[in-house]
Amino acid sequence: MFWVPLLLLAWSAAGAACASLCLAAVRTAGADTDPAHELTLYEAAFLSGGPVRVADLALLSMARQRRLLLAHTGWATVVDPHGRDDIERSVIGAIGPRGQSPIAPVRAAAATTDAVRGLADRLVRAGLAVPAGARTTVAAGVRQVRAAATAVVVLGVTALLLPGEPGLERYLIACWFALPLVLSLGCLALARIEAHPCSRWASPAGQRLLAALPRHRGDHTDDRAYLTAVAVHGVRAVGEPELRAAFDRRH
Repeated sequence: MFWVPLLLLAWSAAGAACASLCLAAVRTAGADTDPAHELTLYEAAFLSGGPVRVADLALLSMARQRRLLLAHTGWATVVDPHGRDDIERSVIGAIGPRGQSPIAPVRAAAATTDAVRGLADRLVRAGLAVPAGARTTVAAGVRQVRAAATAVVVLGVTALLLPGEPGLERYLIACWFALPLVLSLGCLALARIEAHPCSRWASPAGQRLLAALPRHRGDHTDDRAYLTAVAVHGVRAVGEPELRAAFDRRH
């Protein structure tokens, strides 16, 4: 019966890890949402690609309206210094007083401004975005369950190798250790099914609203369709090679 303490350790590790992951998943998906909420383009951009996607959308929207020039060399030049919303004003501020800057640092700086953080906070309160802490907690929970499953296997093998146990006893030991292992692997499978289809940024409710958006990739004559494609798919949805080259530059 020397294997019983090892079994208790296995159950403790598996139970604690699975409980931690389940609580993290509940906190991530537990907020109430307004089913009638209509996503703005900035909201769709954040839920699809995070803060940098919001900055990209603002840059491309201003370039679309000829209020900003994006050169294929990777530089942004301000034409109209008066932003029409907080996000645009943040982009202009990130470009700086000279009115010209490489695009890469502008994207990075604009993504960390108060305007973008405020957008993220509103989406979290609405239950559409995943709180930053919850993203890391779920990932840590998955790692903890994986470690627990490994520990169960190691403890089970150790119990089977203990001397003096008859054949039937070893069979029963394997069955007992299989139970916490099945619990751990089942929890990982559920986490993969439930969590992996969701993006890093959007909650399940946010994902449903994103799925309801129209998909018009490649339509560059309709501004709304063009910017929606950018918000959802990012810069890769841009058809103009010069613009894609501008964002590919690293300075």
